[in-house]
Amino acid sequence: MARTPFLQLSDIALTFGGDPVFSDLSLVVQPGDRVALVGRNGSGKSTLMKVMGGLVEPDAGARILAPGTTTGYMQQDPDLTGFATLGDFALSELDPNEEYKILSAAEGLKLNLEADVNAASGGERRRAALAKLLAEAPELMLLDEPTNHLDIEAIAWLEHHLSTTRAAYILISHDRAFLRALTRATLWIDRGQVRRQEQGFGRFEEWRDKLWEEEDQQRHKLNRKIKAEARWAVEGISARRKRNMGRVRALQDLRTERASQIKRQGAAAMELAAGPKSGRQVFMLDGVSKSFDDKAIVRDFSLKVNRGDRIALVGPNGAGKTTLLKLMTREVEPDTGTVKTGTNLEMAVFDQNRAALNPEETLWGALTEDPATRVRGMGDHINVRGTPKHVVGYLKDFLFDEAQSRAQVKSLSGGEKARLLLARIMARESNLLILDEPTNDLDIETLDLLQELISDYDGTVILVSHDRDFLDRVASTTIALKDGRATVYAGGWSDYQAQAREGGAEVVLSEKPAKTRREKGREAAEASRAQDGLSFTEKHRLETLPAEIERLEAEIAKLTEFLSDPDLFTSQPAKFAKASEALVERNTALQNAEEEWLMLEEKSGA
Repeated sequence: MARTPFLQLSDIALTFGGDPVFSDLSLVVQPGDRVALVGRNGSGKSTLMKVMGGLVEPDAGARILAPGTTTGYMQQDPDLTGFATLGDFALSELDPNEEYKILSAAEGLKLNLEADVNAASGGERRRAALAKLLAEAPELMLLDEPTNHLDIEAIAWLEHHLSTTRAAYILISHDRAFLRALTRATLWIDRGQVRRQEQGFGRFEEWRDKLWEEEDQQRHKLNRKIKAEARWAVEGISARRKRNMGRVRALQDLRTERASQIKRQGAAAMELAAGPKSGRQVFMLDGVSKSFDDKAIVRDFSLKVNRGDRIALVGPNGAGKTTLLKLMTREVEPDTGTVKTGTNLEMAVFDQNRAALNPEETLWGALTEDPATRVRGMGDHINVRGTPKHVVGYLKDFLFDEAQSRAQVKSLSGGEKARLLLARIMARESNLLILDEPTNDLDIETLDLLQELISDYDGTVILVSHDRDFLDRVASTTIALKDGRATVYAGGWSDYQAQAREGGAEVVLSEKPAKTRREKGREAAEASRAQDGLSFTEKHRLETLPAEIERLEAEIAKLTEFLSDPDLFTSQPAKFAKASEALVERNTALQNAEEEWLMLEEKSGA
């Protein structure tokens, strides 16, 4: 027996500021649906969800809600006017006999129901709205970024709650692990078109890439046809006294079809360039303790951070992750113990509160502002890693259009503010990245790019994030903070979870830091030294190795530049594969040559 849909959208059209957001959009939401709603930042995900919830009226089309169906939309910025506490707001539409539901939700989401609404942060307000929605338990829930401002424990609680509910729901989220665990279907917004796949988010990227490949093939065929017809229009017409006007008109139709195709939004042209190398040791914490109001953040904690480490700090909200960051960077002094910082550090900071951005400033001013003095520059160029670049051109690299350059920062969405802050950070060289919740509000494509940039970054990274998938992709070491204890584990989030379950698997970096390449070379030299000094062959090899290393570095630079062409994989897959293999081969050869040189250098100085 066919089920009656909860919700139907038929031929929806909507325009904002003269630009169409949707046209001829139709979709159906059935009972029991668990749907991921995905798309680039600015593609209209939140707008579509508001249309579903009846909060935005479309210009054309119909929204049909089944009689008696209850829906609930999680408000991003709820109106708390008239309420004294967050609990008053959360309980405002709940039957008094069901107060236990809001108490349960508040406990899981770590929400203080007694908090004064006037002092509540944006994250607390969002959690109050989420708790209210979960307690009211509508038959269809519309959840827009529900994991933002939740710590990993609260995300796990919400994930379990949604996995056991009988309600249907539609999720917007950047959290891959969350989407993979919960969804059974995917709605994808791409250039105003909404497609649906009856599989969860885990299969989305495979499906998306296949559709894009088919689109590229169709565009390639269309371009070839236009080229052939255009040649006929020149050669064929000149050879005939009477024109075949029908074929000329067909050529014009082909060109119109190509012009009407909307180009896919590319990835942001981000580049993260490391400056001069820092000293081998970046931070050293020895016996550090810190407390606030009798609450211990860390006790007797020791840690060595070496150049190139990728360290993630995880733990519940309030556990002290940001405080530990500030202890490392000497912004906060410890109560006991010592903190030493390395030499030649060039630090770039991504602040979760976006404090570096003045809400009243324009994007133009935010980029030309001197980070040290907070004084706005007067020119129209920004110094990007030593090279002057026009502000508008640099903004376009981060997916902003020219019209936005004079807009105020406060008009930006969360994802746009994150991209603007990344633009500021990436305009200058650094060798130490401090990233406090960088993944909030970024779309999946930008997250992929950021992950690749961090992985390739020739510097040190200290990261705070609640995004489990991102932690697995980036972190090589995880520090878990809870109840005043900081425990160090090897690997990312999944590695930490596995080691914590096994027990006793923590890694104490302060006692035995990872060996550097020079240390490995020294050990190899000592092990292989059969006699004092170098043989004739070894001396010759030591003299020729620097030139070989220089040649390999030059070849690697050329191959990297060649592979940076975004169209290479599609247009010349064979060359892409060959160049990729060559790059791996050259990197391996360079590593071997450097280690051999270090071994011989150590041996010669014995």
